[in-house]
Amino acid sequence: MKPRDLAVISVLLVFFRWVDVSAQTTPTSCAAKSNTSCEECLSNVTCLWCITNQKCLDYPVQSVLPPASVCGLSDARWGKCWVNFQVLIITLSVVAGAIVIAVLVCCFCCCKCENIGSRKADERLERQADLRRVRQEERRAQMKSRHDEIRKKYGLMKDNPYSRFENN
Repeated sequence: MKPRDLAVISVLLVFFRWVDVSAQTTPTSCAAKSNTSCEECLSNVTCLWCITNQKCLDYPVQSVLPPASVCGLSDARWGKCWVNFQVLIITLSVVAGAIVIAVLVCCFCCCKCENIGSRKADERLERQADLRRVRQEERRAQMKSRHDEIRKKYGLMKDNPYSRFENN
């Protein structure tokens, strides 16, 4: 075996042994830390500290928030001792609402600005079409006057354009 393969295998063995040990100690560690300090209880991420009865409980993973029968939201602590669940929920709701409103305002502004840009582009295209039309009419008038001069020069000009042309 290569040294690299041995290193990978040893790291995997240490990792699986650590996972196995932590899995064995997790279920009993929360209840064992009751009547201690909040910091000691929350050193394990799966624990929930209830301030009113000074108990360290397993976090109820079946529900997102701990039910009132376990511990009230204002008294429950998880992760950090200074994080109040009630304040955390309100803060996260306000932040999420602000993000949603900001996204909606950005979308509205982008759509409005895009429409303004297309109006400007439409107006510019319309002006260009008008200029082309005017130039075309000027060219048409110049060509008609030039053709009339040529007809007059060769005596092909008639007073009535609908009369029959006689070739003499």
